[in-house]
Amino acid sequence: MSAVRRAVLPLFVIAVAGASALPARGDETKSEPQAKEAKSESVVGPQTGGAPAGLPTASNLTISLDGKTMTCREQAAQSFLIRGNWFPRDPAKAKDGRKLLEDAIKYRTEKYGYFEGFGSPKWKHFAKTTSFMGMSLQVHEKIVPALKCVEAALKANGAGDQYHPRAAGGIRFKNTYRGVEVSNHVYGIAIDIEPDRNSCCGCVAPWPDHPLCKAKNKTVWERMAMPKSWVDTFEKYGFYWLGHDVLQDTMHFEFLGDPEKILDAAP
Repeated sequence: MSAVRRAVLPLFVIAVAGASALPARGDETKSEPQAKEAKSESVVGPQTGGAPAGLPTASNLTISLDGKTMTCREQAAQSFLIRGNWFPRDPAKAKDGRKLLEDAIKYRTEKYGYFEGFGSPKWKHFAKTTSFMGMSLQVHEKIVPALKCVEAALKANGAGDQYHPRAAGGIRFKNTYRGVEVSNHVYGIAIDIEPDRNSCCGCVAPWPDHPLCKAKNKTVWERMAMPKSWVDTFEKYGFYWLGHDVLQDTMHFEFLGDPEKILDAAP
């Protein structure tokens, strides 16, 4: 596997350095002015540990997977995978940020595999259709258990009764970031929940034209229909909410935990 990691990175840099994806969904950056803004933004990490405020704790949470009862493990997002950490506020640390980005690309490719123009096509058969809170979506098969843990927690702690989304999207097969970034959607480890109701005010047009983005003196929490309890619950199980990012992508969650540490065998 280490040989794969050494071989694929140069191919990736060549492939994406000149890429210019057309606007599509909420994970796209703006052009160069947005990139500069991102470098001046401090990173707010996910909230981890404990139950969401005002909600009961779902201790020893279990799910049934392939006929087996498994215990969900709580974990935080891995910091080197968080987008905002690739663009440090101090220009002197820009080199360190780029190194984190390269490490993140290698890690995600090693863990999650192929997308068009990068890696081996035989890695492509990782997409799996699953359900989440009554919605059908396609994601990487490795994160299905994490989504099931979030779903079980939302139902157990009462947050699931606070919000009833109608649609969600997952995997894509084209990179929708510009420059040297790779969207977590192409790895199948990101989902968008109700883009029409949960805004992305820092994304490319037409996203900033959303009425919630036009409203002045609104916090990022007030620019989405989804309640904070959902964000808190997702982030207990390895997901990162991109509302923390300069993009303010409130619809977007990405699994940045360790896919090998999602579950334990139930006692």
